[in-house]
Amino acid sequence: MSFDATVLTMFPEAFPGPLGVSLIGTAWREQGLWSLETVDIRGFSKDKRGFLDDTPAGGGPGQVMRADVIASALDSVERRGRPLLYMSARGQPLTQARVKQWADGPGLIVLAGRFEGVDQRVLDARGFEEVAVGDAVLAGGEAAALVTIEACVRLVPGVLGQAESLNEESFEDGLLEGPQYTRPRTFEGLDIPEVLLSGHHALVRKWRSEQREETTRKQRPDLWARRTANQQPKGD
Repeated sequence: MSFDATVLTMFPEAFPGPLGVSLIGTAWREQGLWSLETVDIRGFSKDKRGFLDDTPAGGGPGQVMRADVIASALDSVERRGRPLLYMSARGQPLTQARVKQWADGPGLIVLAGRFEGVDQRVLDARGFEEVAVGDAVLAGGEAAALVTIEACVRLVPGVLGQAESLNEESFEDGLLEGPQYTRPRTFEGLDIPEVLLSGHHALVRKWRSEQREETTRKQRPDLWARRTANQQPKGD
């Protein structure tokens, strides 16, 4: 079973973007491990000019994407049990745990909104899950859709080739990935840590584990606090 991604968007030309290059692109075009299709929302407008938005109910700036147009675009797609995601700055944060769940499934249907957003009624009626890729506002949902799909596709078996390369990545066990090094041995007066050149695999594993903890403490104190809290013994 392949992972099949469908994106509802006003700008299908934004795809595949980075999804079409390197190992992920090869896994799509040559190996068929996953697929990508886009649905142009404009094609479902009932307005002869192709408009799919209108002014906000109650007044206010900007435009809102119409529920009926979005619904028609979505209903043209065979869902096949795939979750519906709406990329939104107000959504639940994208996490590696959710990505792993989606990657194990049949794929995703992703709505990339524009303007001030989408009429809430279509989100409620069709059961969209709102997802945010970060605490920042983008001009549209296309970039966020690319991020979400790539995060999933790279976990599909066979896409990256070496499953063991995923084991020590950021967020896999609540920790960030530690620093990496390669040749030359010395770069601008900075050396590769000696332990990595020792050939002592147990020491290397220990060092890498310690570095992951230190990196998480420095870079993401919120993750570190959550991890340490989970490790505290439960009271009676």
